[in-house]
Amino acid sequence: MSSPIIIAEACQNHNGDREILKRLIHEAADSGADYVKIQAVKSEELTFRERFEEGEIDQNGKVLAIKRPYRDELERLSNLDLTEKDEEWYVEECKKAGVRSMITAFTRSSINRIKKYDIDALKIASYDCASYPLLEDIIKISKPIFLSTGATYDHEIKKAVNILKNSELTVLHCVTIYPTPLKHCNLNKMDWLKKLVPNVGWSDHTLVKRDGIIASKIALALGANCIERHFTVLDDDKTKDGPVSINPKYLKEIRNFADKSQNEKFEIINSDISNWKICLGSNSLGLSEEEKLNRDYYRGRFASKVNNKFIYNWENISPNVFV
Repeated sequence: MSSPIIIAEACQNHNGDREILKRLIHEAADSGADYVKIQAVKSEELTFRERFEEGEIDQNGKVLAIKRPYRDELERLSNLDLTEKDEEWYVEECKKAGVRSMITAFTRSSINRIKKYDIDALKIASYDCASYPLLEDIIKISKPIFLSTGATYDHEIKKAVNILKNSELTVLHCVTIYPTPLKHCNLNKMDWLKKLVPNVGWSDHTLVKRDGIIASKIALALGANCIERHFTVLDDDKTKDGPVSINPKYLKEIRNFADKSQNEKFEIINSDISNWKICLGSNSLGLSEEEKLNRDYYRGRFASKVNNKFIYNWENISPNVFV
């Protein structure tokens, strides 16, 4: 049995700086990552949606929509943009470092850009698990695909897996609460996913300062064959994702743990993590209210801009429109 795949998710922890990204690539490679992943995020593809400017709360105080003003988010993201040359450089730098490259396609138009690169794998974020036209476009690139399933209903996951069934597919269980409390990790959901596809892993957003890499170790002991974790070489207060991002020391620890036998993994969590079963949850647990709110905001946060009109990833429009 091959050792589990470890993905170091650079996200925007590079702060739009190629030198920081270079450090991320090389330190992740040196720490045992199989992949270093970036996100094909472009601030110009951020969508304006009126309901999130002030958020919505009903008369009983229940939050109906989170508050996330467009202007503030655009300003933040515009400082993090990578150019096409940066993305192409990233792929080549990964080769130099001896680590595989992976990019998350956030819009259908980004796929035409990504397919120009000699990328090793593609990622589909949780909020696009049910964006079926996006999935149809991605499989045409014929690369390994990693699919996150957070904030997605079971029937949507089944349909997504069916669309991607002829690809080299790994499905990642994910809980889209940032950070994710251990009691909400619901790692038993991996058992349900394994009925759909052989390769199943865990995309971990737990709080590093509080929980370290406990959830990642438990997922590996339960048989996850892939772990994705946000990765940083900066202090955790220097990037938005810093609090849920591991440093090189933790990445090495995950790599070392992943390479142990299943018996050794269980012995370690049984002896070192007294409350490890808190992460198990159910294999059929639905979405929490917080996940529903995050789904509402993040699904459609980015869209392809064509002739000054936004086209969402779930809209059935010919891919030729994006050329």
